[in-house]
Amino acid sequence: MKYRTVSINNIQRNYYKLRDNANEISMQLEKQNNELLEKQNYEVNLATLKERNRIARDIHDNVGHLLSRSILQIGALLAIKKDDETKESLKLIKDTLSEAMDSIRNSIHDLHEESIDLQYEIQKLIDNFKFCSVNFDYDVESNIDKDIKYCFIAVTKEALSNTLKHSNATNVLVIIREHPALFQLVIHDNGTQSRLDSENGIGIKNIKDRVTALSGNINISTEKGFKIFISIPKAKFNEGIGKI
Repeated sequence: MKYRTVSINNIQRNYYKLRDNANEISMQLEKQNNELLEKQNYEVNLATLKERNRIARDIHDNVGHLLSRSILQIGALLAIKKDDETKESLKLIKDTLSEAMDSIRNSIHDLHEESIDLQYEIQKLIDNFKFCSVNFDYDVESNIDKDIKYCFIAVTKEALSNTLKHSNATNVLVIIREHPALFQLVIHDNGTQSRLDSENGIGIKNIKDRVTALSGNINISTEKGFKIFISIPKAKFNEGIGKI
């Protein structure tokens, strides 16, 4: 009876162990699968954005060039034609082509602006920064407005430049995060020395002007390393306040 009890206990322990291992493996596989899907989604999105840029360039280089040439040719005809009726017809055609050119320019501009991938652009800045290591934490689900993207890119570039010029840091942390009511950018290096003037520097003033233009808040500190903390509200910006 004792031997049987021991055997049953061993079988139960082995069973629980196998079950726990199976659950752990299942969780790991699920995690890896989610990470793979996220990577695939990001790569598909990046490929889509690159294709948009290519289309915008093609339209600009081909259609835009043809329209410009047509407008110039009609302008030349207007200069030599004496018949008022013909000149009026040519002028209408020229105005129509000019309107089409403006429409194409606006469409190309919008297409290009939408194709800016904030995470990709920030990662490029980090990859080109060789002064010290940089940790990047990106957690954004919504589509950020282009003006906020430009602001975050410009601020990150300026902050990394400041670290290079004024700090003895060995590591920089860059965080871009979405909250229910705002987008947040935090850049913090671990330098123990800083010669940066956080009040009067031209680069710092440009950063403050950009954030203020978007109705955002900014806090800059040089204690315990150079740190920039920026928050830009969603609601005000979506209502059209603070456009650059």
